[in-house]
Amino acid sequence: MGTRAAEAARRWLAAQGVSQVRDGWMSEARPGELLTANQVAHSWAGDVFAEDLDAADQVQLAFGLLDLLDEYWVTCEIRFANESAEGTLPADVLWDGYRQRLEADRDGEAITYSLWVDWFEDHTTAATAFAEVLGNDIDRVVADRSEALLRRARRVLECSGPVPWPVKEPTYRTAVHLPVLHPALFRGLLTSFHDVYGDLEPTAALALLDRLDLPADTHHLAQLRHVLGAGHKNHYRSPGAWDDAVRSCS
Repeated sequence: MGTRAAEAARRWLAAQGVSQVRDGWMSEARPGELLTANQVAHSWAGDVFAEDLDAADQVQLAFGLLDLLDEYWVTCEIRFANESAEGTLPADVLWDGYRQRLEADRDGEAITYSLWVDWFEDHTTAATAFAEVLGNDIDRVVADRSEALLRRARRVLECSGPVPWPVKEPTYRTAVHLPVLHPALFRGLLTSFHDVYGDLEPTAALALLDRLDLPADTHHLAQLRHVLGAGHKNHYRSPGAWDDAVRSCS
């Protein structure tokens, strides 16, 4: 993953007449025009899935483009291809691509944003996606505790707010055994309350919150405990509840 996949994507772009220059990208079809990585992603990422390659190779090439361009739009094209009339992409290759990049020691914003807004906010895909990127592996994370696995766990927990509570609660309860994951778990609980599509059960969430070893002055800790203790499930279902908590905890 990483350099090899990115270099394969670079060669593929070169075959399309697209090359990287000092301050951006150039296309033979648009001479003299400097392109951003985002423009390259929008113009060419979808073409990967029209290549005369088997589906697994197409997916790997697309992830190489993600490594090279670091643009969220590449993940959109992967998702579009997975929902196309040709059928879903090979699940093992698709989710292995996500797992590898969640473990990588580099900025993971594009991949976590993709999980959050495309896979986790869609209740038809949230359970499968969450299981594939963390739920199925949480016992191994706790047992192994390698930095790569912990990095993946942190990233997934932090963006897991929209995942249905019954899907994520068992993973949360296992992850609580690792204090190093407590800040990420707190972030997951906080976004479970605040996200438009966030989901939690107040009593169970409060019980988990009380098990987290966090500094007493953790930002929003007292407010989250307050709204959960009052039985609120979501910021948007209880307008004013958070403001009341802020006033009560000030």
